[in-house]
Amino acid sequence: MKILNTAELGALPKTVATPAYDRSNVTPGIVHIGCGNFHRAHQAVYLDDLFALGESLDFGLIGAGVRPTDAHMRDTLAAQDWLYSVIELDQGHSAARVIGSMVGFAEIAPGNIDLIAHMASPATKIVSLTVTEGGYFIDPATGTFSPDHADIQADAANPTAPNTAFGAIIRALHIRRDAGLQPFTVMCCDNVPHNGQVTRDAVVGLAHLSNPELAAWIAATVAFPNSMVDRITPATGDRERGLARDFGVQDAAPVTCEPFRQWVMEDYFPAGRPALEKVGVTFTPHVDRFETMKIRILNGGHAIIAYPAGLLGIDLVHDAMGDADIRAFLTKILETEVLPIVPPVPHTDLNGYKTLIINRFSNPEVADTTRRLCLDGSNRQPKFIVASIRDIRANGNAAPGLALLSALWCRYCCGTDENGAAIPANDPNWDMLQARAVQAKLRPSAWLEMITVYGDLAGDAGFAAAFTQALNDVWANGTRATIKAYLAL
Repeated sequence: MKILNTAELGALPKTVATPAYDRSNVTPGIVHIGCGNFHRAHQAVYLDDLFALGESLDFGLIGAGVRPTDAHMRDTLAAQDWLYSVIELDQGHSAARVIGSMVGFAEIAPGNIDLIAHMASPATKIVSLTVTEGGYFIDPATGTFSPDHADIQADAANPTAPNTAFGAIIRALHIRRDAGLQPFTVMCCDNVPHNGQVTRDAVVGLAHLSNPELAAWIAATVAFPNSMVDRITPATGDRERGLARDFGVQDAAPVTCEPFRQWVMEDYFPAGRPALEKVGVTFTPHVDRFETMKIRILNGGHAIIAYPAGLLGIDLVHDAMGDADIRAFLTKILETEVLPIVPPVPHTDLNGYKTLIINRFSNPEVADTTRRLCLDGSNRQPKFIVASIRDIRANGNAAPGLALLSALWCRYCCGTDENGAAIPANDPNWDMLQARAVQAKLRPSAWLEMITVYGDLAGDAGFAAAFTQALNDVWANGTRATIKAYLAL
């Protein structure tokens, strides 16, 4: 079996779908920063579908990254002519396809010279990003861009050789403006509420630190459409590479995922866009409704099952869903606390969406891990859980289930599960979280005093009391007993 590349496409088994178009006719039009598994199973797949229709062939993808670790992905894909496989896994069925929508990858180097050159090219109409929920330099206390991070300050001091994605975008926009070129559209594809606005705040905010006039031009002329993206995509390891080999594909960077995918966007692309509506993308002015539904129910739901599972030593998401107590815990919180504060979504039944999410979590073939879902809670909790708590409390209601979930996260961050096994660091702020969690065992309010996560919720006497009781119960009685007591309420 030879490594996946253009020359080997014709030799692949007929059970593996290959690009249904001549890749030599695809030219670059999108630069995408952050070519992890989600992007490669989502945006790149939609474009592959579109190219197969003979549409928008001038919107090929140029991959990019701004971290030294991104060089490994570039090298891996370069050896495969930018090809890789996507394997959709469902109960009783799986399907493999090779994705051909990527046509290049910017070199990874300090100062991002090659990335900036690709973005400054007249052919580039869109720059898109998946840089994770924590990559937007948001001050959790205010929900707005923070200029204080060392990386932001470094780019502000040296705007011609930036090392962040946002600094590179600003530099490329500056070059295009000086050359009389129309600015590209900046399209965020991360699970961040109001992600277009958040990206705009980061770009404009950073530009303002070194060039207020350029910042004003960006604010006035550059489009930042909001979007909602969705597909469950586990990390790639030996299992996933083995699945590719089972299909007859020797791929160093395969992606596995569920069959379901969704993409909802504002139609705000002054420089032009691919005809993605022809392959299932929804363009609507109501992205915020879809976004709130997805973030509160799916992403929040992931947290609700992940932390109790992590404490109970349950490694796989579908096994967590097979645990009657965890499944009931998820269902009760969604039905009694989350769904009542999710606004109506056009042409969508929220109870039906909840059922869809539960079924997706239960898919045994995806083999997603609870550890992946527990990752980066300090950045995810404010967006996926704390936002719901605030809305529930603003309506004058209690949030006992989400208070318990917060307590379980705190207990998880102590660094051992209930079997005494060590929980390896699983957050960029792990040391701080672990120290807080240890303090909170004796003084629960110490956890809520993390302003960057909870804002002023420590001052909400009702929620603080519910959290304190929940954390004390978890330590005294254990995760399962405390969940059972909540379910009995």
